[in-house]
Amino acid sequence: MRVFVSAGEPSGDHHAALLVRELRARRPDVECVGLGGPQMAAAGVTLVADMTKLAVMWFLRVILNIHRFVDLARRAERSFLADRPDVCVLVDFPGFHWWLAWRAKRHGIPTVFYCPPQVWAWGSWRVRKMRRLVDHVLSALPFEHEWFITQGLVSTLVGHPFFDELEPVAPRGEPASESPLVLLLPGSRGQEIEGNLVSIVRAATLVKARVPTARFAIAALHDRHACRIAEMAAGCPGFRELDADIVAGRTRSLIGAATAALAVSGSVSLELLAARVPTVIVYRIGGIAYVVQSFFRHARFITLVNLLASRQPIGPVRPVLVPPREVAPADPEAVYPEFLAVQDPAERAAGHVIEWLVDAGARSRALSRLEAVAREVALPGSAGRAAAAVLMIADRGAFLPAPAACRAA
Repeated sequence: MRVFVSAGEPSGDHHAALLVRELRARRPDVECVGLGGPQMAAAGVTLVADMTKLAVMWFLRVILNIHRFVDLARRAERSFLADRPDVCVLVDFPGFHWWLAWRAKRHGIPTVFYCPPQVWAWGSWRVRKMRRLVDHVLSALPFEHEWFITQGLVSTLVGHPFFDELEPVAPRGEPASESPLVLLLPGSRGQEIEGNLVSIVRAATLVKARVPTARFAIAALHDRHACRIAEMAAGCPGFRELDADIVAGRTRSLIGAATAALAVSGSVSLELLAARVPTVIVYRIGGIAYVVQSFFRHARFITLVNLLASRQPIGPVRPVLVPPREVAPADPEAVYPEFLAVQDPAERAAGHVIEWLVDAGARSRALSRLEAVAREVALPGSAGRAAAAVLMIADRGAFLPAPAACRAA
């Protein structure tokens, strides 16, 4: 059996690697080839190319790299022709993966989307493209699974792979020491760091002013990001007084030790949920981008944890024609206070962290809400359920819903 797997970002590389290990455990004869990164290669995937170096966001950046994506798509198609796979598995990264799905489809290769694009949140008209190009969706989140089914797609709820390798978490109470650790997570992409680090550092300095015993650490994906973070942070007022450690490649262990966190919106929020870390989410964008997103967004929150906790997570937001002049308070329903902001949200973000550090009641309430959400969704086994579904599709060549044994518990 031959499985083509494609992932375009570091998180997708990780999820795909977990999936490949489960595939090989169930079918030792399976041959995995594809596009991805070092984690997929370590799991036994023969890489056509390393695509994780091209993880980009926003339209202009994609246009500037279009020739590289075209070349990758052609190389993948040559692999299809040289040795036809039994199934093509795409992991997130929808912009490029639409091209790849089209190529797989025209060669009659069953196409599966694992960790599918969030079309329920952004540009829901793209679901028509999914119906045309994707044979089976392996949904990570309960509400997206239900949404895909209502839109006429075949979906199996497998859960989110972020929870697969996490150790069980004991209930958190008061901070473990008199020097609580506040973790700063400025993002896994270069442009996220550029856009958000200054606000996150400023929020940390405000926390330090109110809670002098607090310690701080900044998590970086790798050494290159750590160097850039050090360069930028050195120019931030008050950063020297923070005495913050900049740590590369150890985000998971830092999350396990953190009392609270300031993070850029992204799937890391699920890891913070699994560890029950009270967190404030920030994401700064330009005024034009703020206006544009208000017309295309169809989710109440930008943070996955908040969507999972919401009674009505999917639905259009109110469009705006003029970006706000100040940062509004966080929605009280949000488990993780979040700020999608044009102006600097540092003061409001710092206020929540300070409250969790100095007010035992506020911290207890935050932890109780996290525990309730985590009990519902922080379940391991996503990669195993996904692997079972992929093998069924490859064996049968049929795109029927997976049996009950393959569904998330």
